[in-house]
Amino acid sequence: MPAADRSPVAVLLLARELTHGGSERQLTEIAKALDRRWFIPHVGCVVGQGVRADEIRAAGIPVIEFPMTSLASREAWDAAASLRLYVKEHAIKVIHAFDSAMAAFAAPVGRLSTRARVVLTSQRCFEDAIYPPQRWQVRVAHRLAHGTVANCEAVRRHLIEHYHLPESKIRVCRNGLDAARFPAGPRSLPPVLAGASLVIGTLSVLRPEKGLALLLEAFAAVRRDAPGAKLLVVGSGPERDALMGLSRSLGIAQDCHFEPAAADVSPWMRSIDVFVQPSLSEALSNSIMEAMASGCCVIASDVGGNPELVEHGRSGLLFPRGNAEALAGQLQSVIGHRDLIEVYAANGCERIRREFTLTGAVEKMQSIYTEFLNGRGRQKTPLPAEAREHETGAKLRK
Repeated sequence: MPAADRSPVAVLLLARELTHGGSERQLTEIAKALDRRWFIPHVGCVVGQGVRADEIRAAGIPVIEFPMTSLASREAWDAAASLRLYVKEHAIKVIHAFDSAMAAFAAPVGRLSTRARVVLTSQRCFEDAIYPPQRWQVRVAHRLAHGTVANCEAVRRHLIEHYHLPESKIRVCRNGLDAARFPAGPRSLPPVLAGASLVIGTLSVLRPEKGLALLLEAFAAVRRDAPGAKLLVVGSGPERDALMGLSRSLGIAQDCHFEPAAADVSPWMRSIDVFVQPSLSEALSNSIMEAMASGCCVIASDVGGNPELVEHGRSGLLFPRGNAEALAGQLQSVIGHRDLIEVYAANGCERIRREFTLTGAVEKMQSIYTEFLNGRGRQKTPLPAEAREHETGAKLRK
């Protein structure tokens, strides 16, 4: 932590939006839990409306908007000027971008034209999940930043092997969970699932990389072996209509319930017996952590950070990425075996509550900020060509 005789350090945490999503959730939890003796949080975004924005403001944390339509727009220059002014007026010492969009914006501005002492980016997904035109911008951002924070070991390896970032610039801070918000009590069914003998479910942003079509196909394959089973999908996103259409074409619509995203997902988690996370690309899944903490038996694809959460055959089951038949096989292995479901659920719950706490995540993030503030994490590297061009252009415009 900073020296005891120093005033707290102002930290600006950035995300494009403050709505539902893993990065937004972790930013919110970190901002609220930072030790005010050492750090004073501020939050910046492009869009300042949403459930997380309301939560952050309710905690007394200022939220500043940097509106822009793209990094190539005139608004981006205005946003950069606003960021420079905000950093100066509030004596911001650490700028930390939690998602790809804000990394691409904040790293060049933060390093080249503000007085912030530390600029950090984050990598919380694999590159295939980043909007393609933005990928090169994120690569430049990581090289400009003093350091990059990954949320699991799989992403750390990805940064080294795929982005060719030096290990010395990368820190790992695993996602943390406030387990008190996800009590592992008895299963509780809402009226829409009344009478279900088994609830197989998932909570997710409904995007293509979440692989939810696999779940519907697997459920259709095992439904005959599980009379009275229901499939619950909680979430919103661009794939919602397509998934609902698929449920009709597979003939399972009468046994499926699609629930829009909710600010409080814990009641839905308590209704799920077997939680399935079929992602095609994933870092460290907040939804898996919440499901394990809630006492669900978890079945997940073997991508990214999922094996760091789910110990196959002990705290849940894994299946090969993109393989609906293998997922159906894992579902069949637990259907009708309530004792096995309960063993996986209990082991998963114990592991999350022991190893993936919010307190641990906050302490780790604070230690990362302190390390870079003290200069121990910094590495002097030449600016990439794109950044040198950005810097030259900025000087000419002054």
